[in-house]
Amino acid sequence: MSISTERYKEAGVDIDAGNALVEAIKPAAKSTARAGTAAGLGGFGALFDLKACGYRDPILVATTDGVGTKLKVAIETGRHDTIGQDLVAMCVNDLVVQGAEPLFFLDYYATGALKVSEAATVVRGIAAACRESGCALIGGETAEMPGVYAKGDYDLAGFAVGAVERGEALPRADIGSGDIILGLASSGVHSNGFSLVRRIVSQSGVPYSAKAPFDPAESLGGALLTPTRLYVRSCLAALRAGGVKAMAHITGGGLTENVPRVLPAGTVARIDASSWPVPPVFAWLMKTGKVGREEMVRTFNCGIGMVMVVEAARAWALAHLLGAEGETVREIGQIAAAPSPDAAPSVELTNWSATWPD
Repeated sequence: MSISTERYKEAGVDIDAGNALVEAIKPAAKSTARAGTAAGLGGFGALFDLKACGYRDPILVATTDGVGTKLKVAIETGRHDTIGQDLVAMCVNDLVVQGAEPLFFLDYYATGALKVSEAATVVRGIAAACRESGCALIGGETAEMPGVYAKGDYDLAGFAVGAVERGEALPRADIGSGDIILGLASSGVHSNGFSLVRRIVSQSGVPYSAKAPFDPAESLGGALLTPTRLYVRSCLAALRAGGVKAMAHITGGGLTENVPRVLPAGTVARIDASSWPVPPVFAWLMKTGKVGREEMVRTFNCGIGMVMVVEAARAWALAHLLGAEGETVREIGQIAAAPSPDAAPSVELTNWSATWPD
C-alpha cells in the first residue's frame, strides 16, 4: 500500500520543502566549485576528478565531525549563520594537520520538521567556509525525522576528503629535541566543551541575549557563537614553505591530549603557559564555573587553536609567514627528550601566569 505525498506530509515529512531547500542552496554550492569538481547537486552521488587537481601519486585523507552542543546555543539564540563554518572547520582543520589539502565536503542536516530558510542559512555558512578553505561542497543529505528530534532542533554532521602526495603526509618521522612549538591563536571557544559552557552559562544566570560579561560589545550568545577559525590556507602556505614537522588541531582534549597525538615516543612537548594571553571568554568561564586550570587545558583550546612543530632554523620565517597569512602566532615551547626513549609522548605545561589562577 502506497502513501500519498499529502499523507506523508501529515506524518511530518514534507518532500516539497526538501526540494525547495535543494534549489535554494544550489547557488551556494556552485560557488564552491574548484578544480576536480565534476557534478552539481541533485544526483545520487557526487563525482570528483582527482587527476584534474594535478596530483601525481596522491593518498586520500578523510575526516568526519560535528559541532556538538554548540548547536543548542545557535538554536536558542536563533542565530544560524555561523554554525556552518564550525562544521567545516572541525573537518578541514583535521585534514590539514595531516598535510592534506581539502578537496571536497559533504554535509548531513537532520531535523524533526524542515524549515527551509533556516536550513538554507546553515548551508550557506557551510558553503562560505568551503570557499575560504578551497574545497568544493559537492553533496549532502537532508533528513526529516519527526519524533526523533524535538521541535526546533536540528543536527549537523560533516564529511571532508583531502589529498596529499605519497611520502609527504604529517607528522614527519624526524621530530626531536630542539624543535620549536608555534601556537596559532583561536577565535574563541571554537566547537568543543559546550556542554560545560552551557552549564556555566545556566549557573551564571546571564541570558544569551545580555551583553557578554567579558565583551560588552557583543551579546553572550553572539560571543560564544564566534565560529571556529579556519586554518587551512595559512597552514598549507607554511607546508609549501618547508620546515613543518607536525601540526595538531586543538579540539576536545585540549593541548594536553591533542599535541601528544602527533609526537613520537620518547618526546615531551614543553609548553610555557605564560607565552600567550588567556582570552577573556576563557577567563570568564574559568572564574564563573570554578574550573581548575588543568581541566581548562584538557577541555578547551584556551586561546591556541592550532599547534605547529617546526624546525628550529625555520621557526622565525614560518611565524612571519603565518602572520602575513592573518594568523596570530606565538612561540609557546619546544620539544625535549623524555627520560626514556620508549616513554609515551606527553605535554608539560609550566609557568602558569596570573591569568591562570588555581
